[in-house]
Amino acid sequence: YNMLVPNTTAEYNAYAASRQNLALLQEYLLPITPASSAGPDYGLHPAMGTMQTLFDGGRAAFVTNVGPLVEPTTLDQYSQGSVTLPPQLFSHNDQQDQWTSLRGNVPSKTGWGGRMADLIRDGVAGQQMATNASLFGTNLYQSADETVAYVMGQNGPLQFEGFSTNPEDVRYEHTQAFMRIVDASYDSIYERGFADVQRRAIDAADRVSTAIDNVQALNTVFPQSQLGTQLRTVARLIGAREELQMQRQIFFVATGGFDSHDDQNQNQPGLLGGISDAIAAFHDATVELQVDQMVTTFTQSDFGRTLTSNGDGTDHAWGGNQLVVGGAVNGGDLYGEYPVLEIGAPQDVGGGRMIPSTSADQYAATLARWFGIPDADLDVVAPNLSNFIQRDLGFML
Repeated sequence: YNMLVPNTTAEYNAYAASRQNLALLQEYLLPITPASSAGPDYGLHPAMGTMQTLFDGGRAAFVTNVGPLVEPTTLDQYSQGSVTLPPQLFSHNDQQDQWTSLRGNVPSKTGWGGRMADLIRDGVAGQQMATNASLFGTNLYQSADETVAYVMGQNGPLQFEGFSTNPEDVRYEHTQAFMRIVDASYDSIYERGFADVQRRAIDAADRVSTAIDNVQALNTVFPQSQLGTQLRTVARLIGAREELQMQRQIFFVATGGFDSHDDQNQNQPGLLGGISDAIAAFHDATVELQVDQMVTTFTQSDFGRTLTSNGDGTDHAWGGNQLVVGGAVNGGDLYGEYPVLEIGAPQDVGGGRMIPSTSADQYAATLARWFGIPDADLDVVAPNLSNFIQRDLGFML
């Protein structure tokens, strides 16, 4: 709630009283005016000037007070235990899993990105790039029953060390020996499976590396950060879309540092500014590549932070605000119900931990519909969607 702050007097005063020494000074907020809001104006964190520009240009939107829910939940229902809640609330790992799997209290080995990939797999069989590609390791979000996510480094595919395709290089014989082992016949299903993984990794690394090496360099300048590097690589991959025959891709990138139990005022400007600048640069790259109408960037996080200060930071909470950027976004607006940032407000379960008014399932279903998933299959992507009246939040064109 320091990313997006109410900017009219009464609402700001409630925010400042709750956040105490962690509240941003109102005169430093970057003002934005939501297109359809009849309520207060808002301000962005002063480090997010690039996001202010995108919002004002209709290319960015905020989805407010969104988080994992199994069903609509009120404070009374929460207090009485009369509603099904996501398990292990306020736990980082569990709530990251809730965001990426959307399975509520039903254990799942698949994520909603993986389930989308399974649903469209027959229609994209000809592409030379996996539907799901991660630049931040294996993750539950892209886990699927059928499709296999492709994991690469933040600069692109990771090549096997000690290999060469040059017959005059001593490492060439290493390559040939390895391929003889991989291509041998094996009786064991496990040996065959392991060989297939190695073969697929080598083929994909060669194919994808060659494609992005042949792409014309981008003029867009990216921040020299972990997130900026990952998004620059995604932009290069998109630049190679014709050679790789890419039709539908979901790229997973990540960054951290937001567990701000201390030093929040010192660290937040760099963290939020880093998110803003990296996403803005990526959007600029999609404009340069003339695909901005076909690329949408969205954020997911484990949870928001408490409104109350613990002295130098905040603690684990629940609902938070998420960001959506792209040419296909109904930008310049806020979606969902922004809460009153007041201790003891109707959505506060204690310490300024806000019950989400919008579910992560609704958020995911809105993005899935834009991605091409039929309405009848949205409940496969977001299993708790049927518990909520609004299936599409309206932030995508």
